[in-house]
Amino acid sequence: MQQTAAYWLEKIQHLELPNRVRIMNVCGGHERTVSATGLRTALPARIELIAGPGCPVCICPEEDIYAAIQLALHEPITLVAFGDMLRVPVNLPQREIRTLLEARAAGADIRAIATPLEALQLALAEPKRTVVFFAAGFETTMAPVAAMLAQGAPDNLLLLLSGRRTWPAVSMLLESDNPGFDALIAPGHVATIMGADEWRFVPERHNIPTAIAGFRANTLVAAIYSVLRQIIGNQPFLDNCYTEVVRPGGNSYAQSCLARVLGIVDANWRGIGIIPTSGYRLQPEFQQHDVQAHFPQYADASRKRVGKMPAGCDCARVVLGRINPNQCRLYGVACLPAQPVGPCMVSDEGACRIWWSNGIRNNLRAGTRKAATHG
Repeated sequence: MQQTAAYWLEKIQHLELPNRVRIMNVCGGHERTVSATGLRTALPARIELIAGPGCPVCICPEEDIYAAIQLALHEPITLVAFGDMLRVPVNLPQREIRTLLEARAAGADIRAIATPLEALQLALAEPKRTVVFFAAGFETTMAPVAAMLAQGAPDNLLLLLSGRRTWPAVSMLLESDNPGFDALIAPGHVATIMGADEWRFVPERHNIPTAIAGFRANTLVAAIYSVLRQIIGNQPFLDNCYTEVVRPGGNSYAQSCLARVLGIVDANWRGIGIIPTSGYRLQPEFQQHDVQAHFPQYADASRKRVGKMPAGCDCARVVLGRINPNQCRLYGVACLPAQPVGPCMVSDEGACRIWWSNGIRNNLRAGTRKAATHG
């Protein structure tokens, strides 16, 4: 029988904690649970929970979004993407088309989907129509995309691939001069696919306590208790607090699909830069599904020079856990869910959107009263 979140909170209250403990939760789903349950206020004040780089919409390269917009506007295709991607703005003047949603309003055939299967069904239903799937996401999204191609997809289904791997971003932080956290809560959904063992490098190479958690409050608080015990005992290890679905080796079929269909490459993260071995590309066997093989003119390398976060936007620092969302200069002032400036205010997995949705309206840099007028 699993213990409740209240049980683990009570046990945490009795721990002899250091003066300050910084715990990073990698996953946007973890951050939703933390914020929605008020967990930060339920924990002792000396425990700081930090939102990490677990939002694929937030780090999707600006040049990929720009290419998707231009493709949809200028080619006779149907472009499909996960709903959040339609609202992410690129760095263009206000008078120009800056989002996929604006491109749809201008006449482009752009449709929101929830799963890769919807892209496949559309391509099968309209065999004479070129369907471009703008596939952004982490391992849990890339695995079903890979399986879809491995099982056989029609030639009229193309991919604009913007997939990323989670652990290299954490590795980059740990290898920096200032990682910014003392313990790690690893993402249960990624570990379900790739296996718990993928995260062993954190305690074994970097001496950082680590626990894998699911999305319910009880497994998340159990993971927090685990890393606190590891800190107190000075014995970092990897603890799997999501054993009902996470196994040491993960899902072998999903991994075989990923290996067959996708190769691993260095990849750009918006506002952060190139992270080694953090991205995916289609293997040669599946190159006929690569949108760049059919429309190479839309791979505009010049966009990489302007593909950072918009002026004044601190999304990259939020993603890296360097600041809290309400320490961004634009949070709640110029950047709001209805009119997002940066991608972290767009996605339900973005820390800024999560904080705003859960009632945190004070901008610590612009002043509470000014930010509240937009609430």
